[in-house]
Amino acid sequence: MTERYVLDLRDVDETHLAIVGGKGAHLGTLARIEGITVPGGFCVTTDAFRRIVAQSPSIESLLDQLSRSNPDDRETIGTLSAQIRRTIEETAVPDDLASEITRAVARLGEQVACAVRSSATAEDLPTASFAGQQDTYLNVVGPTEVLRHVSRCWASLFTERAMTYRQRNDIDHRMVDMAVVVQRMVFPHASGILFTADPVTGNRKVATVDAGFGLGEALVSGLVNPDVYKVRQGEVVERTVAAKQLAVHALPDGGTQQVAVDAQRQQEPALTDAQVVQLVQLGRRIEEHFGSPQDIEWCLVDDGFQMVQSRPITTLFPIPETDDQANHVYVSVGHQQMMTDPMKPLGLSVWKLTAMAPMTDAGGRLFVDATRALSSPASRAGLLDLVGRGDPLTRDALETVLERDDFVPSLPDPDPKAAPGGPRAGGGAPTPIETDPAVVTGLIERNLESIAALRRDIGTKTGPALFDFLVEAFEEHKRVLTDPLSIQAIMAGMEATWWLNDKLQEWLGEKNAADTLTLSAPDNVTSEMGLELLDVADVIRPHAQVVQFLQNAGGDGFLDELPKLAGGTEARDAIEAYLDRYGMRCAGEIDITRPRWRERPSTLVPAILDNVRNFEPGAARRRFEQGRQEAWKKEQDVLSRLRALPDGESKADETKRMIDRVRTFIGYREYPKYGIVSRYFVYKQALLGEADRLVQAEVLADREDIFYLTFQELHDVVRSQHVDDQLIEQRKEAFRTYHALTPPRVLTSEGEAVNGAYRRDDVPPGALIGLPVSGGIIEGRARVILDMAQADLEAGDILVTAFTDPSWSPLFVGIAGLVTEVGGLMTHGAVIAREYGLPAVVGVNQATELIRDGQRIRVHGSDGYVEILS
Repeated sequence: MTERYVLDLRDVDETHLAIVGGKGAHLGTLARIEGITVPGGFCVTTDAFRRIVAQSPSIESLLDQLSRSNPDDRETIGTLSAQIRRTIEETAVPDDLASEITRAVARLGEQVACAVRSSATAEDLPTASFAGQQDTYLNVVGPTEVLRHVSRCWASLFTERAMTYRQRNDIDHRMVDMAVVVQRMVFPHASGILFTADPVTGNRKVATVDAGFGLGEALVSGLVNPDVYKVRQGEVVERTVAAKQLAVHALPDGGTQQVAVDAQRQQEPALTDAQVVQLVQLGRRIEEHFGSPQDIEWCLVDDGFQMVQSRPITTLFPIPETDDQANHVYVSVGHQQMMTDPMKPLGLSVWKLTAMAPMTDAGGRLFVDATRALSSPASRAGLLDLVGRGDPLTRDALETVLERDDFVPSLPDPDPKAAPGGPRAGGGAPTPIETDPAVVTGLIERNLESIAALRRDIGTKTGPALFDFLVEAFEEHKRVLTDPLSIQAIMAGMEATWWLNDKLQEWLGEKNAADTLTLSAPDNVTSEMGLELLDVADVIRPHAQVVQFLQNAGGDGFLDELPKLAGGTEARDAIEAYLDRYGMRCAGEIDITRPRWRERPSTLVPAILDNVRNFEPGAARRRFEQGRQEAWKKEQDVLSRLRALPDGESKADETKRMIDRVRTFIGYREYPKYGIVSRYFVYKQALLGEADRLVQAEVLADREDIFYLTFQELHDVVRSQHVDDQLIEQRKEAFRTYHALTPPRVLTSEGEAVNGAYRRDDVPPGALIGLPVSGGIIEGRARVILDMAQADLEAGDILVTAFTDPSWSPLFVGIAGLVTEVGGLMTHGAVIAREYGLPAVVGVNQATELIRDGQRIRVHGSDGYVEILS
């Protein structure tokens, strides 16, 4: 193939990305959109860049060194960056290449002023903008200077910031090439940036325009505050005119300079409202062409707008797809399930097929459409009350949306008798459940029998018959989840908790009294999981060889090596027994594709070693009994104080009934999730068996490729013995990009991400506000841990993390307090924190960023805030 070194902008579009880079491809496409003006110019292609690099063999060895460096090693990256850039800038441009570029400049005009702009092949992409990673040079005059600045643009592929960005995003430096865009320079009256969606709220119907005088460099570099306009449906709805004291203008002989703006002009708007509306209309045309919201750089020249760049806005959270144009309000499932990480397609589809409520997904996360529930007064009040008790931020976010006039339609309350499957179906309230431990015992036994039957019956199923069986198994799964008695048991425990907290605060002034009254409640499978890992540590602790081996165990095959050591057989048997009961658990366990402890047992090793180091033998039994005694003492104290009140005997009797009720049922709150995850592991093992057969038949390249197909798509692959490899690769790339997105608690169909706020003024200045979920005050060292397998805890440490699901519970036995970014009053982390008596504050926005690992902090578990002490 013949190298092509120069292409006119009018001859390129997005199909030329590999040749002219992201910026060049976008500009060429922009120039082809009807009604859009782009300054004329040409692209120096990636063929030219590769030729220059090939002339400098030393670059290869420098890139080898770079690939081995740590992204955080700024000194090494900075040194290598300077060496590579100097090498490229000092490499002579071959005569034939220089002549071709010079001829292209002459076609623009021999002494015309140019903008010389970097255009990397990994730039302005739908999933990553790479904005600001490479260089742009304005008002470059004459072919000699253009050539010099083209070399500088090539070198800017290896700026320190660009190389660090690629290192952090796991992008091979050799896979990125650099083209250069050379355009006729325009000298605008005003310039700025247009976002066709609000970059702060995500609202797709609100465009934001930033505008200033002169060249856009003044805004981009932060020299001046811009005028800011917000436009909705062709009307300026918000306007802020800034005092623009500086502007950047071109110099006659090349280059730019900062110029003071005349005092009388500083408060003038850079654009009229009519111009703003016209600009947004042009932006909507560009957005429609590219099919996604755009970040557009524009110039106002002689009363006409010219576009000098357009890139996708990559930070916006996607909107769930619908088949109508109506308004919708979506509530995040991940914030309720303590799993805000993205899920793979198989995980999303299996959860949707087994969930009790219809769900949709976007950005790899699950959402429930709450629009119908919010539209009628009674269901709205019930939803807000339920959500508010769990997570005040979600309630506040919903109320924020409801304050918008007419966004949520107002509908009459539905007929209670017509509510299918609801708690009032049949016309009356459900029969109150008796406070009887046998109810919980029976529910657990029935669940275990159902899982055993699933495990037995699925063993003989393969091929399409397996999928037919799983469809029926999913229905049984939902039947177990919606068992009226199970739901009554869960609600009985929660309602008794709420009653105790409300009434004992009213009668005795006690905050969160139920926290102590529920210590060491029976039948809590999640807290038992943490305590039983202490028992595993008791088996391992006496065997020094085993302890030393585990400290250096690298892979997941360590269990097979243990019997070779003194005491190793007992250690292996203890871990295996633990995995038999809890091996289906893992972080992010609602996603069936995540590796389970049984599949990756090394995940447990740090927690086991922490328990060996930090506890004495018999700690599990002592801790449980201590909690039980504290709860009993609290009960006696509360009842005694109540009897001293007016009508005290009646209050004490009612409270005693509620204490018995909460201790009977609150532990069961954790069991349904255990049942779900147990079933998920059975489904997963069967599906992976099918994946192995597909690999053997050379239909799939890798067994885990099935994770990037939905359940139905996988069924089709098994039936047809054919897979779309390109679809799997697209799904893998999409999943990678979803990690950079932060899911909102509430999302609207307009794209607005709403996270809510705490409306409180009762906390000290500088404190981090959250939700109080487990009482007490504790000071200690913050350990910011995002991966349980990386845990390294000492007695007295306070765990700070993004979220905790039940898989984190083994760490709870060894910490003194808990702080999370996500969580609610009845989510798993809160329940287990109360069970273990740990002061805990959840829902602390950006806790893992605002609190540094090793800082000393104070957690106010009863009042819901965290103080940073050092």
